[in-house]
Amino acid sequence: MERTLFLQLLNYMILNKCSDLHIIVNMKPYVRKHGDIVPIDDHGVITKEMVETVFINEIMTGQEFKMKELDKNGQVDMSFETPEGRRFRVNIFTQRGNRGIVIRKIESKVPSLFDLGLPDAVETFTKLHSGLVLVTGPTGSGKSTTLAAMIDLINSTQKKHILTIEDPIEYVHPNKLSIVNQREVGHDVFSFSDAVKASLREDPDIVLVGEMRDLDTIQNAIRVAETGHLVFATLHTISAPKTIDRIIDVFEPNAQQQIRTQLSTVLQGVVSQRLIPKIGGGVVAAIELMIVTDAMRGIIRDGKNISGLSDAITMNKQKLGTQTIDQALASLYIQKKITLDTAYSHCSDVEAMKKLIIMGR
Repeated sequence: MERTLFLQLLNYMILNKCSDLHIIVNMKPYVRKHGDIVPIDDHGVITKEMVETVFINEIMTGQEFKMKELDKNGQVDMSFETPEGRRFRVNIFTQRGNRGIVIRKIESKVPSLFDLGLPDAVETFTKLHSGLVLVTGPTGSGKSTTLAAMIDLINSTQKKHILTIEDPIEYVHPNKLSIVNQREVGHDVFSFSDAVKASLREDPDIVLVGEMRDLDTIQNAIRVAETGHLVFATLHTISAPKTIDRIIDVFEPNAQQQIRTQLSTVLQGVVSQRLIPKIGGGVVAAIELMIVTDAMRGIIRDGKNISGLSDAITMNKQKLGTQTIDQALASLYIQKKITLDTAYSHCSDVEAMKKLIIMGR
């Protein structure tokens, strides 16, 4: 009975176009719909027994090693697939002595860059032969989906060896023109850092690093890019300048100039995205896009005026198709996709935003 109930909750997510399902002991289940957390009102309270003896066992079937990780660390990330082939990303955690579960729906079909509403210039990153491309944004902003769309485009149009390192694997990429090997941290390899380091012995053309979590992973990802491979990776930062600062700040002061120099050489671009509440409900992506030029490499290497990258992005809008987050928000407002208040609340500079809106009309 409870197993049927669990599958019904997953089906509710799909039918009602919810992105996430929250299961908490002694509460009704909640879903995230159009960016808001709302209860499933016609559902009863979830009991501790239901969570621990049914829901978690259903999710963990065939992945018992993940239960050991949960017991050891109090939390675990993993993927889950229903008998019908629907895939979900799952985080199980401990709070106040009980298990909590957050389940995110993974679309069965990898969307295209066009479907995601990404700027046309993002496609240029898929045609590179080497370097580092970063996709950044808050949790839940669609970073994994953007990366999956770029990987799928390469897979469909180029004869490459693509190696992905993920925690957990979300989108499954069948071989098309390329061959794709997908490694899951905790299952196929111990850590991101170990997998990135080992990738150099696996003859890849493209390496996707699901998350650059620590110094070793960042250092190894830069090293792979330096050796002539194309590396895609994610960070939890909200703009291109803050992305540079975040990477540099991970390192000790005496190593930072060396990393600035290395980063200025290998970095090809940054896609920073946020999901913004849309007029009429739902969300829309606001994208900051930086394509690194020689002038920007100098700014990164010098390290004294990283905020100047925003000015450089603005200057390259016509030539390269780049845009700052404020330009993206102004465009969404002019297209009547978001309200003025929403644009102001998410922008970095209200006065600059006002000027962008006047200029764009």
